Amino acid sequence: MSQTAPAAPSSLTVLKALAHDLRYELVRILARGERCVCDLEALLGLPQSKVSYHLGVLRDAGLIAGEQRGRNSFYRLRPEPLYLLGGTLLQDLFLAETPLTHQPHSVC
Repeated sequence: MSQTAPAAPSSLTVLKALAHDLRYELVRILARGERCVCDLEALLGLPQSKVSYHLGVLRDAGLIAGEQRGRNSFYRLRPEPLYLLGGTLLQDLFLAETPLTHQPHSVC
């Protein structure tokens, strides 16, 4: 029995994850290197629950990866989805087949 890899998040999912100020700041911090959640809490001045929630959104969007080490969770940026975002977004916008409704005359 073969397992299929989970589908990559859509460009819209990635954009939504990055559109929040706090999540964007987390990505900027993690771009400089791996961090423990406790470090992220201190840097942002936020409680663990709030930081963890936003890390979960970024993880679900495929932008970060986490690892448990003892009692601490460490996160790192996955740059590949960011590298691909521009191309994927352009494909979504310009190459996607969009069904047009049949209108014999202009509606304007």
